[in-house]
Amino acid sequence: MPTDPSGEAEALLEDAPCGFLRTSVDGTILRVNRTFCNWVGLGRDALTGRRRFQDLLSVGGRIFHQTHWGPLLQMQGSISEVKLELLHADGSAVPVVFNAIRRHEQGVTVHDLAVFVARDRDKYEQELLLSRKRLEALVAETARLHADAKDRALFAEQMIGIVSHDLRNPMSSIQMGAQLLAQSDPSANQQRILTRMKRATDRATRLIADLLDFTQARLGKGLAVTIEDIDLHAIMAETVEELRSVYPGRELVHQGLGESVCRADPNRLEQLVGNLVSNAVAYGAPDKAITVMSSVTADSFVISVHNEGKPIPDSALASLFLPMARGNHATNAGRSVGLGLFIVSEIAKAHNGIARVKSSEAEGTTFAVVIPTGGTQALAH
Repeated sequence: MPTDPSGEAEALLEDAPCGFLRTSVDGTILRVNRTFCNWVGLGRDALTGRRRFQDLLSVGGRIFHQTHWGPLLQMQGSISEVKLELLHADGSAVPVVFNAIRRHEQGVTVHDLAVFVARDRDKYEQELLLSRKRLEALVAETARLHADAKDRALFAEQMIGIVSHDLRNPMSSIQMGAQLLAQSDPSANQQRILTRMKRATDRATRLIADLLDFTQARLGKGLAVTIEDIDLHAIMAETVEELRSVYPGRELVHQGLGESVCRADPNRLEQLVGNLVSNAVAYGAPDKAITVMSSVTADSFVISVHNEGKPIPDSALASLFLPMARGNHATNAGRSVGLGLFIVSEIAKAHNGIARVKSSEAEGTTFAVVIPTGGTQALAH
C-alpha cells in the first residue's frame, strides 16, 4: 500500500523530539508543532497568529531578543545555541536552547526556530556556577587568612624588634652595675655571683642582638655592614680568646692559614664566629676541641668552625640556616631560640657570601662561611 511522504513527514514533525515554530519577522507565531505546545502548556490555537515568540520568554529573554536576537538574525541569517527561558502556562520556567534561520519564501521573510529543552544542561551549569562561587569564596578566605597571618607575623617581628631594642638599656645598667661592684673588693662568694651575673648578661646581650638582627633581616632590610680593611687572623685570634672566657670548660683553638688582610665588617665577623662557636659548644662533644680556622686567598676568605660529636641528621641539613631551626641532640639548647645560624647566614649574605655545613660521623661537623673578596669590595663603594 503506498504511503503519503508528505503526511508522514508532517507526523514526524508534530511529535519530533524538539520543538519547531515558524514566525514572521515581528515574532508572530505562524506555525508550531505539538512538542512545543506541550512544553509551554498552550494549545496550537492559543499560539498560532495570537502570540509572538518573544511573548513566551522571560523578561531577560525578551531583552535579549530585542537587543541581540533580531539584529544578529538579520545580519547573519542564522543564530545557534542561544540559551533562554520559556514561560510555561503555569508560570514555571523552562530552560531551552534555540537555533534559528531566516528564510525568504514566496517574497515573504520568515524565521524557523528549532527548540531543545535544556534542563540537564541548566542543572549542570547551575552546579558549575555554584562550584565556582564556592571556589571563589574559598580563595577569598584563603587570601584573607594569608593576609591575617602575614600581618600577625609582621606585628610579631616588629614587637620583637621593639622589645629587644628597649631591653638593651636595662641590660647595660645591669652590666655596668656588676662592673662597679667587681671593683669594690668583693668577697670570694660575691665574686662568684658577679661572674655568673656577667655571663648571664653577656648571653642576654647576645640574644638581644640576635633578635634585633632577626627583625631587621625578616623585614627585608638585610643586616647592615661596615666594610673596612682588616687583619682577619688577628681578629679571629682575639675573638677566640674572648670566647675562652665565655666557655671556660671548653678547648677553643684558632688556626690562621695564608694571607691575613681582607675587607669585611670586623664586628659582624666576631658575631658570626661567636654564634658558630656557641652552636659547637651546644652540639659538639664536650671533651673535644673546637677549632676556628681563617684563611685568605686572592678570590675569597673563609671562616670555619669545626667540632667533633654526633653528626647532624641529613634531614636537618637543609633547614639549619632557617630561623628557629635547631638540632635535636643539644645538651643546653634551652639557651638559644634558634637564631644563631640564621644570623650567620644573614651576615654571610650581607658580605655577598654564603654559609655552608658538612657533617659526618668520621669527620665531625664544620660550618664554613665563604666570602668573595670582590663582593666585599663592591659593598664598600
